[in-house]
Amino acid sequence: MVPKKLFFTKGVGKHKERLTSFELALRDAGIASQNLVRVSSIFPPRCKIVPRKEGLTHLNHGEVVFAVIAENSTREPHRLIVASIGVAIPADKNTYGYLSEHHSFGETEEQAGEYAEELAAEMLATTLDVEFDSDKSWDEKKEIYRISNKIVRTSNVTQSAVGDKRGLWTTTIAAAVLILDEE
Repeated sequence: MVPKKLFFTKGVGKHKERLTSFELALRDAGIASQNLVRVSSIFPPRCKIVPRKEGLTHLNHGEVVFAVIAENSTREPHRLIVASIGVAIPADKNTYGYLSEHHSFGETEEQAGEYAEELAAEMLATTLDVEFDSDKSWDEKKEIYRISNKIVRTSNVTQSAVGDKRGLWTTTIAAAVLILDEE
């Protein structure tokens, strides 16, 4: 059961009920009709990232689907929330990489996305014996990763939203959805 493909998606939902706002965020992300099973943060070896549109064609209604999910909710008016998934992919396609979940308040999409990428890259770096200094800036660390030739790429999918001014629940989600079959 090693996934062959993966796609990233994100969404926002607003409703008077928290659960319904989560459901609406899942609908916005295109993954509301699946039974989602949250998994930890490993990017499978030899896994191919496909566009969301293509990834969704591999899913069936009611299917059990494994995903790494970040979510955040608020009902505080005007509060900035964010959910982000970062990925760090090793140069060696036969080695696993890392996915990270990050959810916070008051961060922009760019700040949260960079942080999620950094989390994934640092987790991968520790398994590959790539030196990194946690006090260096993200840009300095990216250069170290490039020089090492062991981490080929990092990226993120991030969703932010501002809490509804009327106090409705606002939910953000970001997800890396794993596809097991090779249709």
